[in-house]
Amino acid sequence: MGTVFSLDVRGGEPAAVRAALDEAVAGLHRVDEVFSTYREDSQIARLQRGELTVAECDPEVAEVLELAAEAERLSDGWFSTSYQGRLDPTGIVKGWAVERAARRLSAVPGVCGVSVNGGGDVQLLGAPGAQRPWRVGVSDPLRPGGLAAVVSAGGVDELSVATSGTAERGAHILDPRTGHAAVTDLVAVTVVGPRLTWADCWATAAFAMGSREGLAWLESLPDVEALLITAGDEVRCTGGLAARLG
Repeated sequence: MGTVFSLDVRGGEPAAVRAALDEAVAGLHRVDEVFSTYREDSQIARLQRGELTVAECDPEVAEVLELAAEAERLSDGWFSTSYQGRLDPTGIVKGWAVERAARRLSAVPGVCGVSVNGGGDVQLLGAPGAQRPWRVGVSDPLRPGGLAAVVSAGGVDELSVATSGTAERGAHILDPRTGHAAVTDLVAVTVVGPRLTWADCWATAAFAMGSREGLAWLESLPDVEALLITAGDEVRCTGGLAARLG
């Protein structure tokens, strides 16, 4: 998927954990084979060309497309799987794949905590130890090497952190209304919620909306908090974010 993944598993019998890690890594490679828009032989590429139907693809394709349709509905079209008139579900695939890998690892007997990080988007389950919650640093897009905030998973069994912005990859987020790069006052949106599948989508959609509309929309979503940073170095947060910092 063109990025670096890291997997951290706490507890469990070592051999069982190693086998689960191998399976999780193989699963991530398989997701890339199926969903990549850069591989001519991927199922998504073949769907784009009309060589396959969804029913002829792996079941995961229908699952992801259904989730993407729900994300598009809930965001009033600000999240989209259409790029230049072609099917492109990459905006949801990474978050979904990371969350799926984390949940598979957490099912290993004896495992007490799992953290899976895919290119800075993180799914956390359980805890790394007694009285030790997972903590995730949020990069400051305007100060390379610095942190804008630290998110804590204390008190919850599952938490995800997803960021969309221009600091790492430039202007790659599209405005679905125009098909061109989104022109907003934002440089980064970080969304915190239970499931990375959704947090990843919401960060992308909110970035395309801009700070005013994006913040208002994120405030309306249940179990979601967010941190928005503008090009003018203004920081805007949802009302409950402070409870997740530390």
